[in-house]
Amino acid sequence: MGQKTFDEKITSLLNNTVPVIKEEELSKRLQSEHINLLDARSKEEFEVSHIDGAKFIDYDSFDKEMLKGLSIDDTVVVYCSVGYRSEKIGEKLQKLGYKNVLNLYGGIFDWKNKGHEVVDTKGIQTDSVHTYNKSWSQWLYKGVKVYD
Repeated sequence: MGQKTFDEKITSLLNNTVPVIKEEELSKRLQSEHINLLDARSKEEFEVSHIDGAKFIDYDSFDKEMLKGLSIDDTVVVYCSVGYRSEKIGEKLQKLGYKNVLNLYGGIFDWKNKGHEVVDTKGIQTDSVHTYNKSWSQWLYKGVKVYD
């Protein structure tokens, strides 16, 4: 498999309707600016681990009420496992008038594969990542794969 195959998979999934941000750029920007991170996975996936500081936004039951406290001018980065669900939520944010919406390329899988930390619901660093299901788990190269 490897990164090339992973990139090919991502390319086949995305419509490029929401600008992407790569993990390296996000990591740098998080050190110097406030970015609102929205996790578009399921509650179960979020509870296993998420990027520190992320807010849970459920893809399956998304509602604009979940965005309370966010300004349409804020920088918002949405992510999921690999970028598909987060792109769909990003499209909804754009339709609601949010101006600075970005989709994390490769989602939490690429984030973890590139050596970045994730935390559990207590904010404690963990190596576990919910991979949605066994089939999708092939794209997580680093970390402990969790799925039903």
